[in-house]
Amino acid sequence: MPNKAWMTSAALIVCLLGVASCDDSADQGDDQSTTGSGDAAAETGGPPATEGPGAAMAEPDVADLPEVVAEVNGEEISREDFVTTYEGQFEQMAMQAQMTGQPVDQDLLKEQTVESMISSTLLVQESDKRELTASDEEVDTILEELATGNGLGSTEEFLAALQEQGLSEDDVRTEVETQVKVDKLIAEDGNVQEPTEEELRELYDTVAEQQGAAPGSGDADAGATSAPGGPPGSQLPPFEEVRQELAEQVRAEKESTAVQALIETLRAEADVTVNL
Repeated sequence: MPNKAWMTSAALIVCLLGVASCDDSADQGDDQSTTGSGDAAAETGGPPATEGPGAAMAEPDVADLPEVVAEVNGEEISREDFVTTYEGQFEQMAMQAQMTGQPVDQDLLKEQTVESMISSTLLVQESDKRELTASDEEVDTILEELATGNGLGSTEEFLAALQEQGLSEDDVRTEVETQVKVDKLIAEDGNVQEPTEEELRELYDTVAEQQGAAPGSGDADAGATSAPGGPPGSQLPPFEEVRQELAEQVRAEKESTAVQALIETLRAEADVTVNL
């Protein structure tokens, strides 16, 4: 099986949760990316648009890439794996470019992609170094969550959908196992504290200000508060009603900070070569 150690949490979400194979991303995409400028041009007899909303989908430039894109502590990130990841990222950026008319900076995107893959590889290597493991039960739990998150009724349906995209059950379980081990590494090293009441209130007030409502409004006792300047009838839900969502966002921000700090530590100690 090709080396896909880079495919940790973030990449797994990109490649699996969409139920669209990363390998096919350059040729597929959603209705927004495959309809629009080309069909419209055919109907009107004009050429495809080159910029602005409805512009023709650009193509990823993966020519002239080296066979080994980077090395991380002696472990190679191959051209094949890089192209798979890059094309998935490029498709998302190209879809945004269609709407904004701004071309994708492919040189910058390639740098970001390889750096992301290096970070993922470092996390996987560290989880292996610490001999972290993932049980079958833990893997099954994640697969069930992925199935539910994709609106599928069972793990079997989820795996069948991925099978159609060329991902075998063994491949998927291996990637999920990697995700579980990296998640354990982050939990072990990050020491992420639970959100405090003050942090939740601060985030709530920030959201209130962004929506044009008075900071601190919308408490359970006061009821929902209209957001001045927003759409007619728009309201800011009471604090208690959105407490769980606020907690999840604060927790995610703390985890992101902890992961970045861990990656910086690992990168400083690592032997990394980028060949782009």
